Amino acid sequence: MKILLKNARVFDKTGFQSKDVFVSEGIITSPAGRSPDSVLSLDGLYIFPGLTDVHVHLREPGFSYKETIKTGTAAAARGGFTTVFAMPNLNPPPDGRAGLCAELAAIARGALVRVLPYGTITKGSRGEELADFEDMPEAVAFSDDGRGTPLHMLEAAMHRVKKLGKIICSHCEDVSIKGGDHIAENSPYAKKLMITGISSESEYLQLERELAIAEKTGCPYHVCHVSCRESVELIRRAKARGLDVTCETAPHYFALDYTDIDADDGRYKMNPPLRSPRDRQAIIEGICDGTIDMIASDHAPHSAEEKSRGLLGSAMGVVGLETAFAVSYTALVRTGLISLHRLVELMSINPAKRFRTGAFWGDGGPADLAVFDLDACHTVNPDNFLSMGKSTPFAGRRVFGECLLTICGGRIVYKKDGL
Repeated sequence: MKILLKNARVFDKTGFQSKDVFVSEGIITSPAGRSPDSVLSLDGLYIFPGLTDVHVHLREPGFSYKETIKTGTAAAARGGFTTVFAMPNLNPPPDGRAGLCAELAAIARGALVRVLPYGTITKGSRGEELADFEDMPEAVAFSDDGRGTPLHMLEAAMHRVKKLGKIICSHCEDVSIKGGDHIAENSPYAKKLMITGISSESEYLQLERELAIAEKTGCPYHVCHVSCRESVELIRRAKARGLDVTCETAPHYFALDYTDIDADDGRYKMNPPLRSPRDRQAIIEGICDGTIDMIASDHAPHSAEEKSRGLLGSAMGVVGLETAFAVSYTALVRTGLISLHRLVELMSINPAKRFRTGAFWGDGGPADLAVFDLDACHTVNPDNFLSMGKSTPFAGRRVFGECLLTICGGRIVYKKDGL
C-alpha cells in the first residue's frame, strides 16, 4: 500500500521539519512523482521513527492468561512502538534452540509489530547452567530478567556472549541483601504496613560487581530498569572509564516515587520498587546528562486476580506500553527538562543503535513510524487498554501526547478512529 502523509512535523537529525512522508513497499521514499493509494493530512501532528521498547513481557508461550503476543503487540502499536524486545521468562524458556523456536512460532502467529526475543543467560534463568547461546542466533541479547545471575555464571556467560557480538542485559539484584519483597525500604507505606522494605543496596552493590566483570571481560553490558541514585552514579563513572555499558530506566522511576503510593494497591508493586524522591531526582539527572541511554516500559502484565491482593499479596509488575510515551513526554518534555528530540532519541534512536536492530530513519529506511498529537490531553484509563494487563500506577493521571497512527513495515498496525 502506498500512503502519503502530508504536512507533518517530521523528526530528523537536527530537529523537526515540516514535510510530506511517502510510504511505499514497506520503505520511506520521496513523494515526488508518486501516486498514493491513501492520503492522510497531518497538519500540526508529529511523525517519529517507530518507538522501540527493549523491555517487554509478552508472556507467550506459557502464560497467555496474562498476555498474548497479539494483545501485547496491539498495545505496543497503540503506544507508537514498532519494535519490542520480548523478555525470556516464558515456558518453555528460550534457553536453547527448542525454547526459542517455540517463542518464534508464537511471534509468527500473532505479532502486529516487530518482536525481537531475548535468550536467557542460564537454563531456565535458574543460575545453574549456561544457556545455549550459540544455538540462538535470533536472540537480540541475553538476560535472566526477573532474577539476578550468580557472578561466576555471569562472567562465564560474558566471555561466550562477547564472541558472538551480542549484549548481556542484567537484572541487578542480590536477593541475599534485598530485605523485603514488596516495596522500598523507608517508604511511608512500608512503615504503615510495618514491613521490611526492599533495599537499594540489593541493586547497586550487585551492579558494582557486575560492572567489574564487564570491565574484565570487555563484553557489551546493558543494565535493566535502573531505579536508584547510586546505580546512576556507578554507570556514570563506568562510562567515564570507557566501559561498553548502557542502561535503561522506566517512566515510573522518574514520574513517581514512593511518596505517591497512596493505597494498599497492587498497581504500585513492581521490581525494582518505587524509590525515594532523591532517587527519582537522580534518575531525571541521569536522563538529562546522558548517563541513562533509553526509556523502556518494563511492561509486565498479570491477571486482574494476581494484582488484586494489595501490596503484600500481588504479583510484581505493571503495564506500560500504552502509557510510556505520554507519561515520558508529560514528565520530561512539557516540564522543560529535556527536548522532544531527546525524548525520541531515548525511545527510538538509541535503542535501535545500541542493539543494532537494522532500523534507520529517512529515505530508503523501513517504514516504521508513529504519528502523535502532542496537544491531546487525556486521563489514563486502564479499562480502555488493549493489553490484557490493566494494572498501572498512572491510572487517573492526566497526560499529554496521543498516538494516532502506527505503521510497521509499511503496514498500518494501529489507527485511531477519526484520523
